[in-house]
Amino acid sequence: MKTRITELFSIQHPVVLSGMSWISIPEMVAAVSEAGGLGILATGVYNATQTREAVRKVKELTDKPFGANATLYFPGARANAKVLLEEQVPVINFSMGKGDWIVKAAHEYGGKVIGTVVNEEHAKKAAAYGTNALLVTGHEAAAHGGEMTTLVLVPNIADAVDVPIIAAGGIGDGRGLAAALSLGADAVAMGTRLMNTKESPIHDNCKRLAIEKGSDDTVFTTRFDGQPCRVMKAPGADKAIRRGLSLGRAFFTSREVAQMMGMNHLKMAAGVTASGWKTIKMMAFMANAFKAFRLATTEGDVDKGVLPLGQVTALVNDTPSVAEVIDRVVAEADTVIERLRGL
Repeated sequence: MKTRITELFSIQHPVVLSGMSWISIPEMVAAVSEAGGLGILATGVYNATQTREAVRKVKELTDKPFGANATLYFPGARANAKVLLEEQVPVINFSMGKGDWIVKAAHEYGGKVIGTVVNEEHAKKAAAYGTNALLVTGHEAAAHGGEMTTLVLVPNIADAVDVPIIAAGGIGDGRGLAAALSLGADAVAMGTRLMNTKESPIHDNCKRLAIEKGSDDTVFTTRFDGQPCRVMKAPGADKAIRRGLSLGRAFFTSREVAQMMGMNHLKMAAGVTASGWKTIKMMAFMANAFKAFRLATTEGDVDKGVLPLGQVTALVNDTPSVAEVIDRVVAEADTVIERLRGL
């Protein structure tokens, strides 16, 4: 199956691994790329040294194209992005910020850039400064999606810009891939579906829950990490949503963030405080969210932790290998397309 995305990134299948913290690690990224898709390394919980090590690890595991992400409002994200540029990562995916400087630097060594967007305004801006492709995230997606569903958002943005589109949100099988292509996308990104694979490092309890849960077992809220975010309904999520912003809790949980980033906790706290209320609020939400996400993904604890989970969990019924998922999705999409041709 050839699309503008497969040709742009020199991959076999129009399937992309979403960059998920603690899940899209080098081994997972390499597994997706080796299976013919595009693996995207998540760098949000790495400092610059760890990011460099992870990128080099991916290069050891595969010689296929791969990408890495930078969530620009995270602490240390700019430093991580600079590492990705220094390491000449083939594809860089930025989100939650303006990535024009990444586009310019990546293009100088022949790299490609994907901008993650959730609305037409941001899509147009990213396309205007040369972003090669857009990862368009619908309301159904796990973690940070937009208010508009994939069914409407993808054609809306496809009509607004002339760059290849990767559709994300609500896609977990070949029917989703075929639908996304018909809406004007050139590939799909999958998080929840690829999260539940043999190679995925997420805790086995989360894999079991992803199979058991249905589409109504998720909640979309801004009260968890300050951004519109979809997570699994569970005791930990319920507590976090009821609690909302907690500055006192954030001061202590931010120690873990500082340690992950290789930063001095007190200096980081002082810097955030000096930046004003808006930054204080954003960083407080983020600090609490980091710990909650980690508890769920690495320890399987959804009583204290919070698991990002898309509505497509309703279509997740097994734990196959990454290659099996991608082959299955592409084969099913081909079957669906052939059936539609006969109507």
